Amino acid sequence: MNEIVLDASAVLAVIQNERGAEKLTASVLGNAVISTVNLAEVQSKLVKNGYSPTQGWQDALRLVPSVQSFTANHARIAGDLIATTERFGLSLGDRSCLALAIALNAPVYTTEQTWKNLQVGVQIHVIR
Repeated sequence: MNEIVLDASAVLAVIQNERGAEKLTASVLGNAVISTVNLAEVQSKLVKNGYSPTQGWQDALRLVPSVQSFTANHARIAGDLIATTERFGLSLGDRSCLALAIALNAPVYTTEQTWKNLQVGVQIHVIR
């Protein structure tokens, strides 16, 4: 299996054992990559929900074997995406995730229902 990109919402679903997490099996997660932007988003949400910063960081990192730095190329793609995604209300974090998927030409996994309507050149799997 090739690399897959995880949105922060998908990682949080697994950590918090939410509906849809069962779709992210060990074999899928074994090929997962996440952007540093989305990794920060995961940790931030865990800390906001009562995790210590250290525990939030460790829990986020244990699920994703590869972390990709947010590069100038990713920033350009995320910026370009505003033209086609603004009407769907995507955040910078959302567009950062999609930018990594586009740069890697890899499918992306998310819990965000609005992503079903996106046409950005990569396959999008909405897990719930």
